[in-house]
Amino acid sequence: MLSEEEKKYSLKLARKTLERYFSGDYEIEVPPKKFKNLWEKRGAFVTLLKEKHLRGCIGILEPLYPLYETIQKMAIEAAFKDPRFAPLEAKELPLIEIEISVLSPLKKGTLKEVEVGKHGIYLVKGAHRGVLLPQVPVEYGWDKKTFLEHVCLKAGLPPDCYKSPEAKIYLFTAEVFKESDYFK
Repeated sequence: MLSEEEKKYSLKLARKTLERYFSGDYEIEVPPKKFKNLWEKRGAFVTLLKEKHLRGCIGILEPLYPLYETIQKMAIEAAFKDPRFAPLEAKELPLIEIEISVLSPLKKGTLKEVEVGKHGIYLVKGAHRGVLLPQVPVEYGWDKKTFLEHVCLKAGLPPDCYKSPEAKIYLFTAEVFKESDYFK
């Protein structure tokens, strides 16, 4: 669990990363050592919301980098590399709210174990992959079946693909926080 101070720092770091990127500064900022949780390797997603609508969301599930580095890389990816959206423009930045989801390690799961609002799902079937964060079904009011169907669709598969014995389900939890939680 991140401390409140670490969460605030992470949100400021993501915003500052985007501001710096627009000015041509692509350096990764290193946090003070006192933020020990930010030095741990963790998976995370950065979500950009423009007037409460999705404007970009990209993350990594695996703990490849220290969290502070993951947050900065994913902020840039969400802003400029989400294929669902045109790259973010500097003039949009004041309208963007940043949300960060810090992930637990993945664990192989079963359909019975899936809890809406608690688990995110990473579904793998052959070369297809889909992931939905734990907050998504809550935001849309989905039940478990609808959540599973949407992760199949996200993977580019039929909505009932989760029933297939070849479909592997991995579960994770997320610590989710956004700018409006801390800054008005």
